Amino acid sequence: MPLTRPSCSWNVLVVGLLMGFGLGAFVGFGQVGAAEQGALHMAAKTSTVYDFTLNDIDGKPVSLSQFKGKVIMLVNTASFCGNTPQYTDLETIYETYKDQGFEILAFPANNFGQQEPGTNEEIKGFCLTKYSVGFPLFSKISVKGGDKHPLYQYLTEQSPFPGEVEWNFQKYLVDRSGNVVARYHHRTKPLAAEVVKDVERFLAKH
Repeated sequence: MPLTRPSCSWNVLVVGLLMGFGLGAFVGFGQVGAAEQGALHMAAKTSTVYDFTLNDIDGKPVSLSQFKGKVIMLVNTASFCGNTPQYTDLETIYETYKDQGFEILAFPANNFGQQEPGTNEEIKGFCLTKYSVGFPLFSKISVKGGDKHPLYQYLTEQSPFPGEVEWNFQKYLVDRSGNVVARYHHRTKPLAAEVVKDVERFLAKH
């Protein structure tokens, strides 16, 4: 009998420890899961433009990672907008700096005033015939609303310059490492002093 009580107490202690360990393991598992989810969330928020693939104006997929190491200007365009003549300045700044590693990526969008109603083929013909565009044109996408393209979800929600695209020809500047470093109003022309200054400054950083 003297041994019975210690044995019983020992059993209770063992059971208690096991239950405690099990509960602790369960709680710990939950904490790890939360940490992993947090890491995934942070990873999603630290994306760069290189993570996105879009179709070019001819429908062929293009990974933006192929532009690594370049300074990139992203611009949503339209063919029948008061800002459409900016295509001329876009082509000028592109021709001026492309040999130094400057690129312009144009994304036609019909989100504002129905000013880009045409097909990709029509848009391409317009840009080449009227403005002799030499920089890459992409297939028409949405840059605002429920069908906003993931690239523009990133630009408007997760980049250092959040906020909806306001109109056609809003511009984002991306440095050689894929970081969004500037955003310009749709009325700011591509050859404006502030734009040229930024382009030259980031081109100088190798």
